[in-house]
Amino acid sequence: MTTIALKVPSLGESVQQATVGVWLKQEGEAVALDEPIVEVESEKATVALPAPAAGVLRKRLRQTGDTVTVGEVIGEVEEGASAAAAAPAGTAAEAVDPTAASTRVAAATPAATVTPTATATAAPTATATAAGGPVRASPSARRLMAEHGLSPAAVAAASGVVRRDDVARALAAPAPAAAPAVARPSVPAAPAGERERLVPMSPLRRTVARRLVEAQSTAAILTTFNEIDMSRTLALRERLGPAFLEKHGVKLGFMALFVKAAIEGLRAFPSVNAEVRGDAVLFKDHYDVGVAVGGGKGLVVPVVRDADRLSFAGIEKTIGDLAKRARENKITMEDLAGGTFTISNGGIYGSLLSTPILNPPQSGILGLHKIQKRAVVGDGDAVVVRPMMYVALSYDHRIIDGREAVGFLVRVKECLEDPERLLLEV
Repeated sequence: MTTIALKVPSLGESVQQATVGVWLKQEGEAVALDEPIVEVESEKATVALPAPAAGVLRKRLRQTGDTVTVGEVIGEVEEGASAAAAAPAGTAAEAVDPTAASTRVAAATPAATVTPTATATAAPTATATAAGGPVRASPSARRLMAEHGLSPAAVAAASGVVRRDDVARALAAPAPAAAPAVARPSVPAAPAGERERLVPMSPLRRTVARRLVEAQSTAAILTTFNEIDMSRTLALRERLGPAFLEKHGVKLGFMALFVKAAIEGLRAFPSVNAEVRGDAVLFKDHYDVGVAVGGGKGLVVPVVRDADRLSFAGIEKTIGDLAKRARENKITMEDLAGGTFTISNGGIYGSLLSTPILNPPQSGILGLHKIQKRAVVGDGDAVVVRPMMYVALSYDHRIIDGREAVGFLVRVKECLEDPERLLLEV
């Protein structure tokens, strides 16, 4: 039988490191081809690595919380092996005599804990075995314990089932002096005060924090603003939305309109779609637009490839599919890599105005905000009420001048205030 290495895949542009998340399979457990084995967390997303072949997970070389690099081997899969043949000593006996398992685990040292595995069900499941029997925990509690290298036996459960709140209290409490060393993220030495909870950052959140600081320290980020009268865009969606839905099977959302408008701006001002490469500027004549969506573990930015070649319906369907997979934590690194420009819509959360941060190595990001009725001066100096939206462009001032940044936003404004020019397909 052949042993196949489980390697950390390419993590996208400028990303060379990741953190091992939850192992979804135990050593000696059977795996099917393409079945998720372990989660790997980068600053952009959490990706489940699939089994390269059907067989058995022979060995886990790295543990939850370990920092790994692209191409590093973190596990081994024995192709064609069976779980019974690959099981550690004592497992076969336990299958015949269930009491053998509790006897063997009760005799184990305190450090010999079983790594919790992920589950999609809501019912609590056993995560480890203590002297008194199985310790049960909810899926969210199991994931939090795995993120911080915490043994289920170290968590006091008020109801008999370990809940997320129980884990949070255990993490906030000072560790006993005699407790064995556990690899955890470093936290301040000072304990939490009364009515406070000290919870270490997850590996993903720590990486996000580092990358955001890097973005602001390596690029000359500046933000410019404008506002758009959304009256005609709203009227167009109301008038043509039903026909669009009937023809294409998908609703006409704002994102397709903004993606198309942004592409018009990028064509007019190519430097906004470019990036810095050493002492040169790489101009891109393709438009792969990243769209920030809420994922199961936070915000991710999957890419709509060749958005300029897609119809409005194609853009809406692509964004819908990416958002669905993000919520299910099924986004892959390929979905996140290669974007040339990003759009972030904080308006869906109620944001009225913000300054988005660049997504390196991109040089521009467009921030959308809440549509809100405001009094504005219309034709003939009359004060009228219109649905207005603030838009923000954060850009790298090293290669984008203020004139180009303002011109880009003006172009987007023109497209949205006269949306018929975008040649909507219905």
